[in-house]
Amino acid sequence: MRRHVMTALLVLAAVLPVSAPARAEGPPVPVVFVHGRNADGGVWGGMISRFEAAGTPGDRLFAWTYDTTRSTNEVLAARLAAYVDDVLRRTGADRVDLVAHSLGSLPARWYAKFGGGGDKVAHLVSLAGPGHGTDLAWFCALWDQGCRDMTPGSYVLSRLNDGAETPGPARYATWWSPCDEQIVPTSSTPLSGAANTRTGCLRHNDFLTDPTVADQVRAFLAR
Repeated sequence: MRRHVMTALLVLAAVLPVSAPARAEGPPVPVVFVHGRNADGGVWGGMISRFEAAGTPGDRLFAWTYDTTRSTNEVLAARLAAYVDDVLRRTGADRVDLVAHSLGSLPARWYAKFGGGGDKVAHLVSLAGPGHGTDLAWFCALWDQGCRDMTPGSYVLSRLNDGAETPGPARYATWWSPCDEQIVPTSSTPLSGAANTRTGCLRHNDFLTDPTVADQVRAFLAR
């Protein structure tokens, strides 16, 4: 009897598929937040807290601070590149996710397209970014470099939007609001080739603190 039982077990073992051991997931891709004009990295406190509450380790979340008024976009993109390299060195990761608000989307996009970030950016998010410029930038363009870069048809925007607006292997997404009082027209934010999401009636800086936007961004980065 025992011999028949052993024979049956051996037959079943030969027939049934062997399940591969589950692969342990590595730490999440680091996220670098890039603020907009006349701001600093502190504006991301609410979104970073929401990411942490949802399970993203705090040591994978970084907020870059830069001068928004004097340096050209190319210079800012180079400084962002250096910051990203430092984040990669500190975390041991090989890519980062970039989440930018407003003006911050321009050096982020320049870094991804022209600044050597093509193979270092996994996802690039633009929140209320001047993807094709904003008419309001003309009011401060005479004395503010960031404003000059955001004017429709500027050198920066012409280069970024020439050819592929979302180049390379990175996944792009934008969030825009019909009530954005700083991006004129509001249809300027969406980019060809990106996942473009229209929000509810959010004002320009509401993107930094809106819980729905934060949750949607985190879900996009997790794909």
